[in-house]
Amino acid sequence: MSELSDEFLKGILEAALLAAGRPLSLERMVEDLFEEHERPSKIRLRQMLDSLAEDYRDRAFALREVGSGYRIQVRSDYARWISRLWEEKPGRYSRALMETLALIAYRQPITRGEIEEVRGVAVSTQIIKTLQEREWVRVIGHRDVPGKPALYATTRQFLDYFDLTSLDELPTLAEIRDIESINAELDLGDPNGEMPVPKQVAMLPVESAADTPEQENTTTTDEPANDGDQPLTQTHNPHDPEDPQP
Repeated sequence: MSELSDEFLKGILEAALLAAGRPLSLERMVEDLFEEHERPSKIRLRQMLDSLAEDYRDRAFALREVGSGYRIQVRSDYARWISRLWEEKPGRYSRALMETLALIAYRQPITRGEIEEVRGVAVSTQIIKTLQEREWVRVIGHRDVPGKPALYATTRQFLDYFDLTSLDELPTLAEIRDIESINAELDLGDPNGEMPVPKQVAMLPVESAADTPEQENTTTTDEPANDGDQPLTQTHNPHDPEDPQP
């Protein structure tokens, strides 16, 4: 059987990326889309993806590589209008949650106690729960100290949501002066806790209303009681499930 032409191969990749509903890795495209006798090399696949990206250069959408693979997504210039397709308004994340996420991103792996030491206040269980439910952070192990506290790190979903290919794309801490700058670099919103539309809204159905924060878990007000902070003298229960005991 003759080899698939470049244009037809590009069409297969384009159709798959539009239909998948999530980023696709090179490995998955090679293994799942093609029978063994017609399977292209990863090198050729990358060339076709680069060609697609060039085809989209002047279009309203782009081909972007993120942590989990490749996806077609709407350019950020149009996010303001595209986001109106969903009735749900983006939820609001507290400053405490944003700072916690930023610290995990930059200092991973990190324990809850280490986050509290940097921030100077206790981290509520709800903040950790929300970050895990969003699949932005996960437990990757436990520190070998008394109490065996959980070690938190970011996920591929974190990279996907914030339009990053790897953590290397984050600016170095030396380039950032304070936590406000970290929040801005991560696109985590203004000091009042508003979560903006991500840098680029992925093309339907890759990003949809399902990617909107759940109001019941993330909505906050300007009242201090709801920002997730407590003085360290009122820290969490030492038997909290987020800090497993031996």
